[in-house]
Amino acid sequence: MKKHAIIGASGLVGENLFRVLQASDVDVNGTSNKQEIQGLDQLDIKSSVDVQNYINMTKPAYIYLPAALTNVEYCETNPEESYGSNVLGVENVVRACNQIGAKLIFFSSDYIFDGRNGPYPEDATANPISVYGIHKLIAEHYITAFCQDFIIVRTTVVYGWERQLKNFVGQLISTLREGITFNTPIDQIGSPTYAPNLAAAVLKLALSSYHGIINLAGADLISKYEFACEAAKAFDLDPALVTPVTTAKLKQLALRPLNAGMTTMKANAMQTYLLGYKEGLKEMSNTARNYCES
Repeated sequence: MKKHAIIGASGLVGENLFRVLQASDVDVNGTSNKQEIQGLDQLDIKSSVDVQNYINMTKPAYIYLPAALTNVEYCETNPEESYGSNVLGVENVVRACNQIGAKLIFFSSDYIFDGRNGPYPEDATANPISVYGIHKLIAEHYITAFCQDFIIVRTTVVYGWERQLKNFVGQLISTLREGITFNTPIDQIGSPTYAPNLAAAVLKLALSSYHGIINLAGADLISKYEFACEAAKAFDLDPALVTPVTTAKLKQLALRPLNAGMTTMKANAMQTYLLGYKEGLKEMSNTARNYCES
């Protein structure tokens, strides 16, 4: 049986990937960076020696790389740290992949676009407007230039159950349960993507012969405000606590791609379909008890 490794299995995408691969009876190892998590190995992708040693030890045929510094605001004010994780760390993994002939599945974002003409197909011209987006695009370029076997999965607004509930819906649930208002941009448009559904699609894609860039994102375009209201309803919370604001009023340091999101015609042609936000929220709500008891 071919081995799989998830570098960054402690975050939202990585955790759900780990669950899906385990449920598929796949031989899988996972890593976390700073957190000590039972069943996961610790690995800092900024260390080329550690990355090389880990991959030589585990010898996976497939390496999934959701590990990243994803706090867009933090990246904006700490560009060197962002570059270390989001570019140099990726380069370390690419070199290790090439040495053992592993297939790399890398996760990118619609933050590589400026948000003027979304939703974006795979061949749209990139024009990032934040440090995070710039570094994601540099990583993409490095992979396409130097990685021998790869898939770049572009996704966006990923939500679902995870240990820390740091994703958009998780933060919404935590805030509204406290009776606190949740300020949400009405002018940011995207494609909410349900994490377990994304993970299953990624596994199917990884096991195929596909090579190159592909969009895997939710089926619907919706503003973050409308999505937050729908999420509140799905979890029997008060949507009146969701307050619509413009992105400018949030005074965020990093610019956001406003009219973003992704088209998924390529994935659909491969019979790989992702859920719309209503179906995804319903599944998340229905699995709340199972997740909390697991």
